[in-house]
Amino acid sequence: QVWLVESGGRSVQAGGSLRLSCAASRRTFTNYVMGWFRQAPGKEREFLATISASGDITKYADSVKGRFTISRDNAKNTVYLQMNSLKPEDTAVYYCACKAGTTISSRASRYSYWGQGTQVTVSS
Repeated sequence: QVWLVESGGRSVQAGGSLRLSCAASRRTFTNYVMGWFRQAPGKEREFLATISASGDITKYADSVKGRFTISRDNAKNTVYLQMNSLKPEDTAVYYCACKAGTTISSRASRYSYWGQGTQVTVSS
């Protein structure tokens, strides 16, 4: 079992920045690929970014490429999502998730453990 706790979500104006954090409970954090997803009301969960266990491989959704950056600090069992140039359409609940293994993935079904989510609201 891996417990994930997201933090950092809040209300922000368009054009602003936020950094989300996701702390993992497990000491073997370095064995897990991490991902960030979001879900807006009435929409399906959307992949945003993923990072390999070592942190050397990342992948982004086209919708956030160039604006969002995923990173991880394995010493702190934490993964981050830096979000810049935020837009009202970025408003959603943001989730982190983890999957065992070495292969990164954009598919939510590949992730075994999920956090409870943190709300990000971007106003125009």
